[in-house]
Amino acid sequence: MKDSALKLGFIGGGLNSAIGYTHKIAAQMDNRWELVSGCFSRDPEVSRDTGINWALNENRIFHDWREFLARERGKLDAVAVLTPIFSHTEVILQALEAGYHVISEKPLTGTAEQAHAIAEMAQTHNRFVGVTYNYTGYPMLRELQSMIKEGRLGRIHQINIHTPLEGYLKLDSQDHAIVPQKWRLEDSAKAPTISLDLGTHAFHMVNFLTGETPLETISTMQSCGNFRGVIDNVSAIVEYSNQLHCNIWYSKAALGHSNGLRIWIYGDKGSAEWFQMEPEYLIFNEQHGRRLILDRANPDVRIANQNRYTRFKAGHPAGFIEAFANYYADLADSLIRFTEGNSPYCDFVQPLSVSEDILRTMEAMERSTHSRTWEKVR
Repeated sequence: MKDSALKLGFIGGGLNSAIGYTHKIAAQMDNRWELVSGCFSRDPEVSRDTGINWALNENRIFHDWREFLARERGKLDAVAVLTPIFSHTEVILQALEAGYHVISEKPLTGTAEQAHAIAEMAQTHNRFVGVTYNYTGYPMLRELQSMIKEGRLGRIHQINIHTPLEGYLKLDSQDHAIVPQKWRLEDSAKAPTISLDLGTHAFHMVNFLTGETPLETISTMQSCGNFRGVIDNVSAIVEYSNQLHCNIWYSKAALGHSNGLRIWIYGDKGSAEWFQMEPEYLIFNEQHGRRLILDRANPDVRIANQNRYTRFKAGHPAGFIEAFANYYADLADSLIRFTEGNSPYCDFVQPLSVSEDILRTMEAMERSTHSRTWEKVR
């Protein structure tokens, strides 16, 4: 482990961003990274205000990301790309060409073709690229991954993942629709933005937990909310390798849910359930009828009770930002392994081929919605 914190710069993630402040806190929570510079917005005032608010040296606050890349070269261990999804490809490719290692907000970029181009550029320039899928930073999800690897659930044959949110149907106190950031309402031709923004977590979790590969899918998509024509409700059946079937539903038009992410996973020896709103608990059902509720204090856990997950002892709930911080610590370890000439990827940080497969799955879903039939992922 490196003695001092790795130096990090941001592109995007300003004070008006939905996720920038979370990245800032999470990256620095365990002193593995130090945010030292950034171009936080195309708006010079927003970028400047963000940097000053975060106590950065004014000489290292930029309002043009190309100038940032030119002037920060050789001063950073990595740059985090936190701009809207559809701008990722240009920014990441230029960052790699300029010699930077990159951390990208999910789902890396907007299409599988672009993801492949990024992977090729990273290989050409011998640069590390990591993608933040923060939900898999939750300790009890990592415990579940370990249990599956140990065979405690047997052969996994079915996974159901629901991710219902209500934002696109909710009204404010004046009965006005709550309008999200503009880019979230701009669907691409290959996959709707809700898939890139929300659904990507579900598909990543399947790979994270099982390592299986998506093969084909059938799906339906709807526009149900306040922004007609914008896809906001998606259901899919996805067949994976090893005869794994997954039912996946995600929505931003499901009233009553601020974040209803829930996973049910079924094997021939046991099943498990995890709910993001109660992330400290993993429910495990055994073949003989026993139902166990596991948390970080349970004597049966092997992963979630490790020191790195016990910033607060069990009984003091950890949550979203801590999960993000766990992922940033993984990224630090991966980058260090990469710079030492070793493979950077592990159980928690996965290669870019996983992001490409996720994008291919969502593109197959888009085709399926129009063809009304099963579509191959590849």
